[in-house]
Amino acid sequence: MRFPHRLKPAFENPRMTDAFSETQADVLIGTAEKMIEIWNRLTPEKQAALLARFGTQENALAALVTTQLLAPAQA
Repeated sequence: MRFPHRLKPAFENPRMTDAFSETQADVLIGTAEKMIEIWNRLTPEKQAALLARFGTQENALAALVTTQLLAPAQA
């Protein structure tokens, strides 16, 4: 079987049990704000191209962030 994890029943009432610390929440919010800033700096044409390619703004931003993380460091 290729995907045995798909055969397991989903949890009936999944809940988040981990709480965010204030620092973690600040980092998460800051990251989201930076992603919005990046999106807003793109030209409408670039936004449209990314949406056509990745389907949603979230997926497009994730692709941009991944590309930046995997790009070789520039000296």
